[in-house]
Amino acid sequence: MTTLGAVFRPQNPPERLREAVRVADESGLEEMWLWEDCFLEGGISTAAAALAWSERVRIGVGVLPVPLRNVALTAMEIATLERMFPGRGIWGVGHGVQDWMGQVGARAASPVTLLREYLEALRAMLGGERLTVKGRYIQLDGVALDWPPAAAPPIFAAASGPKTLRLVGESADGVVLDNTASPERIRAAVDIFREARAESLAAQPFPIVAYLLAATGPDAADRVAAELQIKDRDTIPDIGVAGDAEAIAAAVRRWYAAGATSVILQPTADEPDPVGFLRFTAEQVRPLLP
Repeated sequence: MTTLGAVFRPQNPPERLREAVRVADESGLEEMWLWEDCFLEGGISTAAAALAWSERVRIGVGVLPVPLRNVALTAMEIATLERMFPGRGIWGVGHGVQDWMGQVGARAASPVTLLREYLEALRAMLGGERLTVKGRYIQLDGVALDWPPAAAPPIFAAASGPKTLRLVGESADGVVLDNTASPERIRAAVDIFREARAESLAAQPFPIVAYLLAATGPDAADRVAAELQIKDRDTIPDIGVAGDAEAIAAAVRRWYAAGATSVILQPTADEPDPVGFLRFTAEQVRPLLP
């Protein structure tokens, strides 16, 4: 099954979120994603508000940086929202941007080790287990949730490099790929996941969420090019698309064909109408897709 969503970027002021959520919900958008980027907006606070203001759209958090958040606190937050809005949240965690983690004194010497320990503990607590853990980073002494969710939700993790992709394939329920993931890179990630997953799980679908930088309107190409240049990604081929609904849908179809199960359109940071972009995604791009 393939889905289409869009991001409400944290470069937009938080007070615009309510309008955006209502448009996403009413227009039929399948997934609306939120980011916990330093030092903009909190992922859990915005997700809680978005879930409360909507009825049907699924809300993704991509992603919570694990060095910033004690794993028990993350488990408590996710469990609380899952009990109030069961099955409508999509929860992602990740290394975090290392420069940002350094700014707040939370940079880990081994991000891969931290993420592995974190995923194991988070998934176990959400599954109702009581844990005692003495890892390199995760320390728990008889910790269990008093209000675990009725069903443990899937936990996704962000990944880009081969080591983290392999870890995510082994230890998470799905992956979130950033907008450097061209169709070629998505296919390479799929191969890594197939190798990393246990034989008993290899045949099961592994959700792959991929962001696709997209813009529409008269200055769309210039905005996409400018954003890629600012991020030093302008040398990576085929990671952004500008044009009308058909041009964007054609790019989405390439991402699906490469192995993505959810393609999330990422507007540029200077998108002049972020709420209109959500409606455009749902009402003009989605009908052109399978």
